[in-house]
Amino acid sequence: MDISIAALLLLLFAPAMVIIAATLWVTQEQILFRQKRPGLREEPFSIIKFRTMTNERDEFGALLPDAQRITSTGRFLRHTSLDEFPQLWNVLCGEMSLVGPRPLLIAYLPRYTPEQARRHEVKPGITGWAQVNGRNAIDWDKKFALDVWYVDHRGLWLDCRILGMTILRLLLRTGVSSEGHATMPEFLGSKARD
Repeated sequence: MDISIAALLLLLFAPAMVIIAATLWVTQEQILFRQKRPGLREEPFSIIKFRTMTNERDEFGALLPDAQRITSTGRFLRHTSLDEFPQLWNVLCGEMSLVGPRPLLIAYLPRYTPEQARRHEVKPGITGWAQVNGRNAIDWDKKFALDVWYVDHRGLWLDCRILGMTILRLLLRTGVSSEGHATMPEFLGSKARD
């Protein structure tokens, strides 16, 4: 079902994706952002998104904070979640699902508690239970609790409900960023995993 819906959505949104790609090419010359993320059972895969930030660094070579690197086009893409469209390809490849916990950074893996790490018992999703219940406006503990709740209660009806709620959240554009951040603050963890 994931693959069929992803293929249909890619066809439907192809014109919009071409326009977005052309705009990014003109404004910043880099269209896609690829990054290794942990998937099912923590297996890494390359997530694909439309690029929303520059690679600007400070004098020590470290990336500047997200809020300083996000472009005006990128801000629009994030607020409308259009930057997520290329992840439909990840779904087609079987690396992601339409619904599931959002794939986070590989660097976070050793920072999870055993309970938080349960989010990797299912494929990551383009949208998820945490996204429709606060997205980036909720703290990490709440986000992980929602992810694990989804793992324990997942099913077709819940997935359909999440997809419907996602459309509503996109129209309202709520929870896009955490207070004082372009996205979310870094997850520093609470204790080492066993």
